[in-house]
Amino acid sequence: MSKKSTFIRLGTLAVLVLAANLTLHPVDSSKVKALLSESVHDDGDERAVARLGDLSMSTDELKALFANLPIDDRKQLAADRPLLQAWIRKRMAEKSVLAQASVQNWSQRPDVQQKIQTAKEQIIYQDFLLSVSQVPQDYPSAAELQKAYDAGKSNWMTAERFRVAQIFIPLSSKESVETVRRKALDVSKKAQNHPGGFAALVSQYSQDPGSAKNAGDIGLQSLEHLLPAVRLTVARLKVGEVSDPVQSLAGFHVIKLLEVQKPRVATLDEVRADLTRTLRRQRQHQLVETYLSARLNAAPFNLNDKPLDKVVEGAI
Repeated sequence: MSKKSTFIRLGTLAVLVLAANLTLHPVDSSKVKALLSESVHDDGDERAVARLGDLSMSTDELKALFANLPIDDRKQLAADRPLLQAWIRKRMAEKSVLAQASVQNWSQRPDVQQKIQTAKEQIIYQDFLLSVSQVPQDYPSAAELQKAYDAGKSNWMTAERFRVAQIFIPLSSKESVETVRRKALDVSKKAQNHPGGFAALVSQYSQDPGSAKNAGDIGLQSLEHLLPAVRLTVARLKVGEVSDPVQSLAGFHVIKLLEVQKPRVATLDEVRADLTRTLRRQRQHQLVETYLSARLNAAPFNLNDKPLDKVVEGAI
């Protein structure tokens, strides 16, 4: 996957990737599966996704790593190849560190053994709690969803959103910044003189494959999802207007504002998936608390203050 539109921030997966992009388009799970099935190296019978010296990462390892990520993180990695590559490089660095630790028998150190035992207990604890707090598949019902939606309507306001099209001209090692700027300025003047021909200019000049195939249209985006470099420009444009070139780290963007969607209350259908996940998380939390209370009430509980005070004093 080459450069895709990035008018967004990468959040918890933040890795600096200099790309020619305005927005990160969501993808479905089939794209994730296709990504995981690709092989970068062929290691005999085992397909290796990546190598670092004698270390390799198999497709099965990568699938296991992906399975432990939240679905939104998986989609973000699948949609941005440079970000995915940076993430895999970090995983390979971790493998290298673990290999060095193994050579030194680091796992046999008493303090490390204690940490391993603590981590093991927490894994068992969390996994067992998960097994006894399964939320019924039919929860929440349509009536419960409607009730939660009605009760929280003030939370469902959408931000003002802007539909933007762009012509992207990247910086290159072969041309100076000023040369690329002049080229972008020439394109923007053509677009400003003939806004109706913007799509044709996109086809002729834009080097962002993610949006170029859609006449430069990157879809509806809130300002906070746009690159900081272009937010002010987009906010100042009137529908149908074309901007002067805007410079980002990757190059120059000539922007046309296609539509402005004012803030409004999102419909139940628009928030259904998020609201369902929230209600299911809340219900699971309730089930966990109920189970823990039952365990605490299953036998008498008391504290021995004397040894307790000694431990507290020693910890301070």
